[in-house]
Amino acid sequence: MTFKTLDDLPQDLSGQRALVRVDLNLPMKDGRATDLTRVTAVAPTILELADRGAKVLLLAHYGRPKGERHSTMSLSMVQGDIERVIDREVMFIPEVMGPVVEQSVGILSDGDIGLLENTRFWPGEEANDAEFAKGIAANGDFYVNDAFSAAHRAHASTEGLAKLLPAYAGRAMEKELKALDAALGTPNPPVAAVVGGAKVSTKLAVLENLSRKVQHLIIGGGMANTFLAANGVNVGKSLCEHDLTDTARTIMDAADEAGCTIHLPYDVVVAKEFAANPQSLRTCNVHEVAEDEMILDVGPQAVEALGDVLKTCATLVWNGPLGAFETPPFDEATVSLAKTAAALTQAGALVSVAGGGDTVAALAHAGVADDVTYISTAGGAFLEWMEGKELPGVAALSA
Repeated sequence: MTFKTLDDLPQDLSGQRALVRVDLNLPMKDGRATDLTRVTAVAPTILELADRGAKVLLLAHYGRPKGERHSTMSLSMVQGDIERVIDREVMFIPEVMGPVVEQSVGILSDGDIGLLENTRFWPGEEANDAEFAKGIAANGDFYVNDAFSAAHRAHASTEGLAKLLPAYAGRAMEKELKALDAALGTPNPPVAAVVGGAKVSTKLAVLENLSRKVQHLIIGGGMANTFLAANGVNVGKSLCEHDLTDTARTIMDAADEAGCTIHLPYDVVVAKEFAANPQSLRTCNVHEVAEDEMILDVGPQAVEALGDVLKTCATLVWNGPLGAFETPPFDEATVSLAKTAAALTQAGALVSVAGGGDTVAALAHAGVADDVTYISTAGGAFLEWMEGKELPGVAALSA
């Protein structure tokens, strides 16, 4: 897809009002944000627009207030956090439309920044109500979406505004869309995908879509056990969705027809109990798993072979760990393959794009978060993109 960016705006934006959708749904504890990653991500867009002379009005949601005001979900709570990150004063405006916003915008000077109230305090936001969107749009000259994490929602502030005002992708959104296009849109083949996680049922659409798009599909985590069981392997008391073995076989058949190789572990790390460094820990062939054992990680021989697969690929998309990485030593396969992917990326041999909460944590745990091409912190939006779905907030930006 093609979309306009900040480069398509006039250099001098003095006198212009920019409505900028950002993600400020920050984790909070005792009234303070515990992680400012999302603010840091949108800071370049905010500062660039302000430095070019625009009055910047930030739009965002927080929590699930379901169309009602809640003091504990007011965006006034994050005003100070934004100011600390961008080192500028931010005016909090307790509405999103109407005379209060109009008057506040009149007070702002060119280059000043205002933070509007939680968009989800109004039912019109999640309903994508046209009149609500018009009310917000009345105080803007153009719209910038810099919140990919909310792009899978067809809300007034993510889609409605883009239909009413000239719409542009912010710098974080631009970076995300370019990375995703490089991973699955128009990637350099061969393409490998790593998909892990506990259950096949949560990633059925992801597996079905990827099996048609990539050349190598590496399946790990608990979902690999369902595929192993579908192949007739006795997985003992491992986490396994036995009712989905027919579905797994259908996915494998479709992948085979599309020329996609599905990689399942042939040696595994097992234990009789799920605990850190259990006495019953051992590595064995998948056909040697005992009835009272559970598979908790991919074995070293399989991981080495998967590393060799990555060495033949030009593109990698990763979502989910290979094993129960939060509990040692069941993090070894994920860490090992992540280091291989990072080394290939740093050598210029691989474009690597990763996303999803567990994936971000796993790559950070492996110490390679800064060594892959791109990490998406968007949860639901990243997953829906991997499913091949059109994201309303992205489609609305299409030029």
